[in-house]
Amino acid sequence: MLDARDIELLAQVSDGLPLCPRPYAQIGMAIGMDEAEIISRLTLLKNQGLIKRLGVIVKHRPLGYRANAMIVWNVPDGLIKQLGRHISRFSFVTLCYQRPKLPIWPYNLYCMIHGKDRATVLAQLAQLDNACGLANFERQILFSRRCFKQRGAVYQAQQTQETANG
Repeated sequence: MLDARDIELLAQVSDGLPLCPRPYAQIGMAIGMDEAEIISRLTLLKNQGLIKRLGVIVKHRPLGYRANAMIVWNVPDGLIKQLGRHISRFSFVTLCYQRPKLPIWPYNLYCMIHGKDRATVLAQLAQLDNACGLANFERQILFSRRCFKQRGAVYQAQQTQETANG
């Protein structure tokens, strides 16, 4: 059950974490909690399944990265964890995750690569292929054609029965 302080905390993290050395301490100062309480509450909310994950949204264009591609592979399920760990170690990989295969979309391993230009992204992909042994797996390279609005999750407290009946 969320209390008022949890709701206030979720509102703060929904806007993103501040870009500073101690973002949880800065959030805490804004809402009257110390850093340890912020971390403790976020951990509890995650453990309860109310927060699925905390992640980074890379707003790559302001940083000078003009090309990005999602690469999807069809790999044996037994290799997913091993390959995912290996791919994730590369600094140019900003996302790496597994999805279930679908009848019309047989890909189960996904990663996102950002680069200054398309040639850089393709060179980084070649580096992944060589280092991780990915070249022989069926894949698609999906370059972005436009940039969509990027934002984190928005959390809203569920109304209680009393509030709903009003």
